[in-house]
Amino acid sequence: MNEEFTNRMLVVVEVTTARPDRPAYHAKVQVLNSRVVAEAKTAGWSVTRVAAADVTPADLSRLTADADALVIVGGEDITPSYYGGTTGYEGETAHFAIADEGQIALVQRAFALGTPLLGICRGLQIINVALGGTLVQHIDDGIHKNVDVSIDQILSTHDVTLATGSTLASSLGRVDISVQSAHHQIVDRLGAGLVAAAHAPDGLIEALEHDSAPIVGVQWHPEAPDSPADQLALLLAGLAAAHDSRTRVEA
Repeated sequence: MNEEFTNRMLVVVEVTTARPDRPAYHAKVQVLNSRVVAEAKTAGWSVTRVAAADVTPADLSRLTADADALVIVGGEDITPSYYGGTTGYEGETAHFAIADEGQIALVQRAFALGTPLLGICRGLQIINVALGGTLVQHIDDGIHKNVDVSIDQILSTHDVTLATGSTLASSLGRVDISVQSAHHQIVDRLGAGLVAAAHAPDGLIEALEHDSAPIVGVQWHPEAPDSPADQLALLLAGLAAAHDSRTRVEA
């Protein structure tokens, strides 16, 4: 354990703790979310895990109020009304409007307070929507996720190019990386203050970050078991660095 991080509180915010109608999908999500928690604990963070759909938005705000940093992880599509979209699109999943409301509020509070925030997959999309952006509701090209396969094979491996000079490139130490992703929605219009920080080979945005706040989102899954071993650790270290920088400024 890295004692340097001890006593820093990280809150991992997932969608829900129960999907009785989709056990295979739920099991996959739990593997991914548990890896975020385990990696953070290994790094020395004190970790709290909260499911946004299982509490009210007010309770979610209260439960995360003392966080030194936040990670919003993956899950279902965001309710379209939050970004001006409509239902009935191809590939539509279940929606958890309470989770959407609570997580959007967390992003807006993190921006206002300067709390370091990492969004993973859906978490990136929540960041974008919370800051006024929109989403492309469906892509189905075999690059960003494997199609017509079981849930255990859904993660697609592909290259990503990080923007030179971006926070992500600094955190990961290089601009060309290999990632694993499994998403069918993507950023359309960027939210206020957000800039593209990475692109896939097809030109679609694979990461974003805020131009002044310590907010970063990646569309891929650094917590996937077959992702490069250091990706998640480096991103979590980036959260710690952002927290330390904020603490020095406030002191």
